Amino acid sequence: MNIIFKQVISLCYIGCLFFSWNLHAQTILDGRVSVDFSSNWKFRKDEASIDHVVKQKVQTVDLPHSWNVDDVMDDTPGYFRGATQYQNTIYWKTSWKNKRIVLHVGAANQEAAIIVNGKEIKAHRGGYTAFNIDITNNLVRKENVKNTVVIQVTNRYNQDIAPLSGDFTFFGGIYRKVFLLLLDQIHFADPMYGSSGLRVNAKVDAQANATINLDGDIQNTSASRQAVVIETTLVDSDGVTIKTVRKKESLKPHAYSNFRLDLTDIVQPRLWSPDLPYLYHLITRIYDSKGSLLDRLDNPVGFRWFSFDAEKGFFLNGKALKLIGASRHQDFQGMGNAVPEELQIQDLVKLKAMGGNFLRVAHYPQDPAILKACDSLGILASVEIPLVNEITESPAFANHSFQMQKEMIRQYFNHPSIVIWGYMNEIFLRPHFPKDKDRQEKYFKSVVSLAQKLEALTRSEDSSRYTMIANHGNFDLYHRTGLTKIPMLVGWNLYPGWYGGKIADFGKQLEHIHQQLPDKPLLVTEYGADADYRIQASKPIRFDKSVEYAVMYHQGYLNEILQKPFVSGGAAWNLSDFNSETREESMPHINTKGLLTWDRKAKNTYFLYQAYLKTEPFVKIGITHGGKWGVRTDPGRALTGSGWLQLPIFSNADSVELLLDGVSLGVNKPVDKMMVWAVNLSRGSHRVKAVAFYEGKLSCVDESVMDCEVLPYDLKKDKDWKELRINAGDNREYIDSMGNRWFPDQPYETGSWGYIKGEKYRMKNTGRENLGTDVNIRGTGEDPLFQTQLQGLESYRFDLPNGDYEIELFFAELDGPNHKENLLYDLEQQGKKKGQQSIDRIFDIRIGEQILAADVNALSEVGAFKVLHRKFPLQVQGDSNLTISFIAKKGEPMLNAIRLKKLQINKP
Repeated sequence: MNIIFKQVISLCYIGCLFFSWNLHAQTILDGRVSVDFSSNWKFRKDEASIDHVVKQKVQTVDLPHSWNVDDVMDDTPGYFRGATQYQNTIYWKTSWKNKRIVLHVGAANQEAAIIVNGKEIKAHRGGYTAFNIDITNNLVRKENVKNTVVIQVTNRYNQDIAPLSGDFTFFGGIYRKVFLLLLDQIHFADPMYGSSGLRVNAKVDAQANATINLDGDIQNTSASRQAVVIETTLVDSDGVTIKTVRKKESLKPHAYSNFRLDLTDIVQPRLWSPDLPYLYHLITRIYDSKGSLLDRLDNPVGFRWFSFDAEKGFFLNGKALKLIGASRHQDFQGMGNAVPEELQIQDLVKLKAMGGNFLRVAHYPQDPAILKACDSLGILASVEIPLVNEITESPAFANHSFQMQKEMIRQYFNHPSIVIWGYMNEIFLRPHFPKDKDRQEKYFKSVVSLAQKLEALTRSEDSSRYTMIANHGNFDLYHRTGLTKIPMLVGWNLYPGWYGGKIADFGKQLEHIHQQLPDKPLLVTEYGADADYRIQASKPIRFDKSVEYAVMYHQGYLNEILQKPFVSGGAAWNLSDFNSETREESMPHINTKGLLTWDRKAKNTYFLYQAYLKTEPFVKIGITHGGKWGVRTDPGRALTGSGWLQLPIFSNADSVELLLDGVSLGVNKPVDKMMVWAVNLSRGSHRVKAVAFYEGKLSCVDESVMDCEVLPYDLKKDKDWKELRINAGDNREYIDSMGNRWFPDQPYETGSWGYIKGEKYRMKNTGRENLGTDVNIRGTGEDPLFQTQLQGLESYRFDLPNGDYEIELFFAELDGPNHKENLLYDLEQQGKKKGQQSIDRIFDIRIGEQILAADVNALSEVGAFKVLHRKFPLQVQGDSNLTISFIAKKGEPMLNAIRLKKLQINKP
């Protein structure tokens, strides 16, 4: 059986086994028992932390849970960041009388206090790691007596807890599961850092001989000294025992004891790698002097060795390996961060299916299920704590950072997939004291000092992995302050061709960094371009948010990363779209740089990565949102009811043949793993088939049924069109939530349709090439449709056959006050103001002398950045054209979108 498939099945089996333990937890009490305590929590927000006085309703919720699922997507800026509480009940069982009851909280963002029967017993700060609390002594230990457990949680801003800011949402909630651990009086324990208490360090040398070093902590909660035997057994993936070692220990009463245990002379083990992620399992038990089992922990073991070289890149098991993959945020559409494990695992399955071998867990530790999946699937990983953008110069901030780093390392130490520990990301992106240079220099020194301490802490906790800081593109600042000298390798978040510059600048930037830091291994930890899956462009440009531009962007970056040996690898930003509540742009509150959508559907950029990274033959016909392809009639060709489409095809083959409705259109060769095929298509459905050849032999096939919508040029000759939808002032196609395609605008030409006079709207105070505004259009999810417009237009004309029609006009005032900040990451726009003054424009809409609407004023009728629409029935007769005039009374008329619907055509 394929080892990866086998281990994915093993992941599912472990989940089922875990569930089985939960079901029978009341009867199976030998050793360690885990009881799922995630159901039927009573949740409410703290009245004192909200702006209204209505008493908050108590909800019954299951964990994982977040209270920010809805408010991060509405049109009101900000989201609830305040105090809440979760309450549940434990009924004591007599069978627990010899057990310690430990509450294990997977994660609560970001400050939590545990209260049992009215007494607070522990507080935890930090929203991305687990913590344990022994609640035994706070429980009333009588059969079926009710014990009340309250977990108070707040995601409020706290200047002493990272992250302070970031391009992602700080969802509040207990967003991972909670368990009751029923433990014997003697057990593995780590109450301070939330780990299992056992660290497994598997080492293998260049001759492939291995050792395992165990470092563990045991707690004896009894009142007497106890003699125990610690036994550890290594088994292979089939359950065959490889080696067993035992050790006796004498434990002091009411104390923690550390022990070390080594498994040596493990000869020629099977090595772990992305191609063959072979996992052994280490079963470690504690027995008492009579041989009774007291505790047991199972850990995966992957034997591998690795290194980073500043000139030659990354090596695994002595072989060069380019690390290529993606970064990941943990939220999911409609769930926030409260995502079930099975969905999280699917992210890694998709990354592996993409051909990826690397995951940057950004910008905080994530669910342990993610690392388990990396172990099983063969995906190397880096993990980091959320020191993002800035720090607070306080002892409390530093101490919380140290705590986070220790929790991360100790909780995730036993995952063989992890090769890097990180602890800062773009930490100089938001430097404090910009107007006081002397004070700012002191701030820089504080950041460097904190980095040095975190570096020393990390190396003392784990000398087997590399350390990393991820910096943004301001190389001179990071280098001048000395931050580049501290970690073992430096990650760079680079965006030439997106936030500034050109795609071609990326390779030059890599060369410059390597020249300045010739002895420091280099990893590209972020790169990406927004790809709103609803937007398509035949001539993509920077900041148009089209998938086509993103494909071009990733081609350029992948070529450079793969060709430069000194680049250890790259992690695309991001695996999937994710929530960033403060963003507006084409899809408000969403960063659309993902290779997958927020609900994890593939974009064409994902298929591009498959073409670059997959070793087996691959071909894929590109996709379009909504299932319909837009075909445009070329005025230079005599076409009626058909047009030309640029069809993207992704492949790693030598050549690809395209068949349309069974007829061959010839053979092309992919360039940079793709081709754009000009296909003539008529309105309706067509079957396309891409046949890929490798070394002259058929290697693979992809087929698709294309439903085509034709944008007619001549509305009289093309008698089969039913509706014309135009995105005014735009050169992109947009597919709305109903699957309707809105086509680009055009100036009027005789015999066709379009606008007469008028200028396309451009944002002021910006050097971007983008069309329209990037401001959230309130009250609609169709923002790209209304973020572009024509201003100062005289009329819109359609040359039509006589008949009855319906016209719908859409307006949104884009010149209004909007005091949102420039994106912090848009370095080209730093220091430029975005606020604009309102323009009070008033105009009439007429057909000839007939007034359809008088004194149209979108600003006064609905307000700025909101949609006003007007719908009119119309009749065309006589001269067979429809001219809609916009008569200025004050300011310039404007139009954002127009829809023309055919109702009835008069027969001649």
